[in-house]
Amino acid sequence: MAVPKRKMSKARRDSRRANWKLTAPGFVSCPQCHEPKMPHRVCPECGYYDGREVVAADE
Repeated sequence: MAVPKRKMSKARRDSRRANWKLTAPGFVSCPQCHEPKMPHRVCPECGYYDGREVVAADE
């Protein structure tokens, strides 16, 4: 069974774990209603995508 010959230092261990971070999702403003929405998705507020209504919005 493989066993490490030397103890791994805290700096080496922590630098390996440094890339385990979450990234915040990017938001864009809807060109119709100017509410924040995820890019390349139908706006949940107005139901528009690419300049046309895709989903009927609830009034």
